[in-house]
Amino acid sequence: MSRNQVVAVLTGLIVICLSVQSLRAATPTTYCRFQVGDRVAYGIVEGKHVRELKGNLFGNFSKTNKMHVLKDVTLLVPSEPSHVFAMAGNYKSHLGGGTTTKTITTSTTIVTDPKTGKTTTATKTTEQVRVSGQIPPKFQIPQPFFKSPSCLVRHEGNIVIPQGAEEVHYEAEMVIVIGREAANVSQQDALDYVLGVTIGNDVSARRWQKSDVQWWRAKGADTFGPCGPFIVSGLNYDDLLLQLRLNGTTVQKERTSQLIHGVAATVASISQHITLRAGDLIFTGTSGTTDSIQPGDEIEVELEGVGILRNRVVADQ
Repeated sequence: MSRNQVVAVLTGLIVICLSVQSLRAATPTTYCRFQVGDRVAYGIVEGKHVRELKGNLFGNFSKTNKMHVLKDVTLLVPSEPSHVFAMAGNYKSHLGGGTTTKTITTSTTIVTDPKTGKTTTATKTTEQVRVSGQIPPKFQIPQPFFKSPSCLVRHEGNIVIPQGAEEVHYEAEMVIVIGREAANVSQQDALDYVLGVTIGNDVSARRWQKSDVQWWRAKGADTFGPCGPFIVSGLNYDDLLLQLRLNGTTVQKERTSQLIHGVAATVASISQHITLRAGDLIFTGTSGTTDSIQPGDEIEVELEGVGILRNRVVADQ
């Protein structure tokens, strides 16, 4: 074989490899975790059916010939995470909301001399201006916080408003699903550790969020993390349409291209400090302004290419 023929063959192989890579990127795969009777399994969604997998989606698994009708299975939270993170202030629209906010703080210091009984006062006024569209310094780096794994609730499960929570809000979010252990990964390599994305609702009790030292119950109370129903890999995670409908009315709508910190940056940043485990979830933040939910409400969060997460709101009994 001549040198030119060898070059032609190698070039053809490279083109074939690149074509296969492109085909994989253009062909998303949809996974789910489901229950049939008392048995729980992972599966691959194929149209209106689920092909059951043997083994663990986050370990060793193989396809089986066992098929289930999708509407006949109970779709569960799509993983069993060790950690559940959520990103604060990760959309400009959530930080600003189209307004300029000026905060004026006045403090008065009163000092009494115990020997003379003389009292002096000093007053200090500070002013802080935040302009919509500008990212405050603390949000220029990713700002994750913890939600509890026990806050997770499946698609079609109920969001329970706890007694004393008062004002509780919806927050539509794309959720990253970690596929394998990730520690100190670079932003360049971070997507290699992502299995795919799913849908979440970072339910938030605003009064507790403002009054408590930590957000442990404001963000992590039971049922405050609806998540699912599918994990989809092979999408362009940083440019998907995310929207939330409250009782059929669209109240949130924005593309994930507007995230301040995208999927790779978020995963890389968290992994520098905490080792991410297979199945861990990262809620990536919500857009715009949010509003209250009440018992009787139905919430649908839709993520382009992934599906719809639907939950009803009920009062704690």
